Amino acid sequence: MVKKLPGLLVLLALLYAALCVLLFVFQRSFIYLPQARAFVPGAEMLALKTGVGDVMVTARERPGDKALVYFGGNAEDVGPNLAGFAEAFPDHAIYLLHYRGYGGSAGEPSEAALVADALQLVDQVSAAHPQVTVIGRSLGSGVAVQVAAQRALARLVLVTPYHSVLELARERFPFVPVGWLLRDRYESWAYAPKIHAPTTIIVAGNDEVIPRRSTGLLAAAFLPGVAHQVVIDGADHNGIGLSPQYLPALAGR
Repeated sequence: MVKKLPGLLVLLALLYAALCVLLFVFQRSFIYLPQARAFVPGAEMLALKTGVGDVMVTARERPGDKALVYFGGNAEDVGPNLAGFAEAFPDHAIYLLHYRGYGGSAGEPSEAALVADALQLVDQVSAAHPQVTVIGRSLGSGVAVQVAAQRALARLVLVTPYHSVLELARERFPFVPVGWLLRDRYESWAYAPKIHAPTTIIVAGNDEVIPRRSTGLLAAAFLPGVAHQVVIDGADHNGIGLSPQYLPALAGR
């Protein structure tokens, strides 16, 4: 039995190394779950020109100073949000970004790519609408905070946000050296102190995906007086948009 122990340890080490390699190679398939684009009545489809091809934007264009830009969750088709956002923001032009690989957009999703596209979209929208509100939900909150840290916004709304994807991954895979393996870290806490736009953090009271502690750590990273939290009691992570309190919270009512 003693003689077999070194061989068993070697086998376990090889299996562990193989697991780490698999997690490294396929890590983005855990983070990004691309969705097809559904038909949305009354929507306009715009193409954001990027180096890898067109990234699609579902939009309601209208004149005026105000616009809303939305970055959705990791498994979300953003288009169906248009009707609700039009109700909550009747005087805003609305732009919903389909991430690379989602909804007919070219390319593959990554943190760097999504943030670059988001900045480009906000820059183009700001040229026509100087008062831009940015909403980021779940995964998209990590995109939104990076945009808000680099651009002047009228308002920022974060729905079920997290402190960092790195932190969440460490909790989910405590036996793996996630800090060495993870490429898309979305460390929102590092960008929060650079944000000066009034910020609303919307929390699902029964969020089973993002721990309340993670959202609280992010909120604490903002400068004093910049961010406040709104808790929608009884809502879970994926169903928060169905709550009657959701759209008023987005609009700041």
